[in-house]
Amino acid sequence: MPSLLEGIEAKYGSDSDDYELDIPILYVTRSTAVPPVLVFNDFGIDSAGSEESLKTKCQNVQELDLAQNSLSQWTEVMTILRIMPRLKFANLNNNVSSWREISKLGQAFPNLESVILADCPITSLEVASPPSSLETSPRYMRCESECEGSSRSVESPHHWFRNLKFLNLNNTLLSSWEDIDRLACFPSLEHLRLHGLPLFTEHCQGFTKHERRQLLVARLPNIRTLNGGGEISHDDREDAERAFIRHYMDKPESDWPERYSDLVSLHGKLDPLVNVDLSPEKFVTVTVIHGNKSESQCLDVYKTVTELKQKLEPIVHIAVPKMRLFYADQDFKESHGPEEMIYPNKRLYSYYIKSGDEIIVDSKV
Repeated sequence: MPSLLEGIEAKYGSDSDDYELDIPILYVTRSTAVPPVLVFNDFGIDSAGSEESLKTKCQNVQELDLAQNSLSQWTEVMTILRIMPRLKFANLNNNVSSWREISKLGQAFPNLESVILADCPITSLEVASPPSSLETSPRYMRCESECEGSSRSVESPHHWFRNLKFLNLNNTLLSSWEDIDRLACFPSLEHLRLHGLPLFTEHCQGFTKHERRQLLVARLPNIRTLNGGGEISHDDREDAERAFIRHYMDKPESDWPERYSDLVSLHGKLDPLVNVDLSPEKFVTVTVIHGNKSESQCLDVYKTVTELKQKLEPIVHIAVPKMRLFYADQDFKESHGPEEMIYPNKRLYSYYIKSGDEIIVDSKV
């Protein structure tokens, strides 16, 4: 497998022709430095190569895409990133496995604004201990967010990501709401992607997509876009926060997340939503009139006009093709008269039939 240096020299050219690699040469130049946007997606890269040579070539790199490579050693990842002092965007899709490792990236590059970690086997955002491979520099220290109070602990997952605005965690292995709450503490994070997490299958069974989104929006007060959708409006956020309160209000206090108390302070204690059933009554009792005869019949309002004719055929002795039906609303029959039921596939509930109304049967001439 090639190193990053070998990939760069194969893709952008070098002073020698020592490497014969099976890598597509997309663009060739004799310039020493590579462009500010460096893309090596799925190149099979497993190491950095000569650090001194990389420093010369990558000094101006601001965006780096190393998705789907074979960088299994974090030391190699850090070697690559360390020689790119202007880096603001890093795509490490499918290359890293823990947030502790990713924190080292943030410590080295405090100005990172965008990080893609899709498909990385990250199981938690918890940092068990401070990153140790790099020395802490005072110029990287910033005021702690409200999420940390006055503890000034470097073990918070967002400590080294003060400027991070975009984070993609699609198809990682995050499975707890606590990790979502940790994301809410990133001070600059505004755009977040969270598709395909085990969290949704383990803790959101029976929820609709809309309900699941509301629970996320309510927990993430600073996020402006979620999963690539449009910007979250004020009304959408308020609806989500109220739904969040109602979701937890009947649960034991021990199950309340910290965000619940914050939202109750903001919106107050809410009344449960009234469950109003607006579906039509399934069965009604009407009077069927044919000539001088009348009798009561129980009708299923979800049946069609044709099915009603079939039900009445043995009673009134008129064949379905020759039968005419009229519906008379008991409250309006004097002012409006009966309405002919001329649509064979129309369901009875669409006539707003209720108990006490009349069905008049006649024969076609």
